[in-house]
Amino acid sequence: MLDAWGDHPVVRDTLVEASAALGQDLAQLIHNGPKEDLALTTNTQPVMLVAAVAAYRVWRAQGGAAPAFVAGHSLGEYSALVASGVLSLADAVPLVRLRAQAMQEAVPVGTGAMAAVLGLPADQVNTLCQEAQDSFGAGSAEVVQAANFNDPGQTVISGSKAAVDKACELLKAAGAKRTLPLPVSAPFHCALMKPAAERLREALAAVDFQVPSIPVINNIDVASPSSAQDIRDALYRQAFGPVRWVEVIRAMQQRGVTHVVECGPGKVLAGMTPRIDASLHAAPLFDPTTLAQVQALLAPNP
Repeated sequence: MLDAWGDHPVVRDTLVEASAALGQDLAQLIHNGPKEDLALTTNTQPVMLVAAVAAYRVWRAQGGAAPAFVAGHSLGEYSALVASGVLSLADAVPLVRLRAQAMQEAVPVGTGAMAAVLGLPADQVNTLCQEAQDSFGAGSAEVVQAANFNDPGQTVISGSKAAVDKACELLKAAGAKRTLPLPVSAPFHCALMKPAAERLREALAAVDFQVPSIPVINNIDVASPSSAQDIRDALYRQAFGPVRWVEVIRAMQQRGVTHVVECGPGKVLAGMTPRIDASLHAAPLFDPTTLAQVQALLAPNP
């Protein structure tokens, strides 16, 4: 995730800061693995946080303008809170590890599932998920609900394996182009994550939250709270509630944003952005090449 930056001092300092907070050499883990360790959710999520924060810090260190708003998709909301000064990186990294561990332990491996649904509007996905869940009868422990509203034609559903399978049957019958099972370690952003959210809430209460220097548009309410308690509460509810990404991007556009830059590994969100609003310009920033491209994209016209 970070090799392309080479020995960039900002990236190196970010890794040192995060490693000290975790008591683990993240640079060693990223560069040398083993892959099996890096693939563990409790390692993957802190590393993704660090990669996103490092990219953002490089952008600012190279003279890049401060954004008007920040937001993050699921785990990325923690990166956005670090960028806005709400959380220090030293506080965010252990929080993210605890969140990942709590989510992993909330549901036995193999009993939960997630699937991407392509080609149906979100309201129809919601309706059919409820229908699938109701089919198991009142009092059933089976759960399925929309977890990520990624773009107008892509919604991810999450829940118990039997209920997700049933929802996929109904969604295909209703005309979904595809339902794709996702290789995830837990059914994130659904009611089964409530026990994890309770553990997270305790940890959040012990961390200092500052007033945002940049508004953070959150996942759960598509709002920008500034009080520490409201931000904590939104993170707690985000753990078992949906990521309303389509609305987050539209909220930015409605507030006058014209360019959206995705800091961190990959370019999935940059690809989703024009599908949500074709008037927006989007670009990823994850290495020196993409940094130069974003600098050119945002350079003022002569």
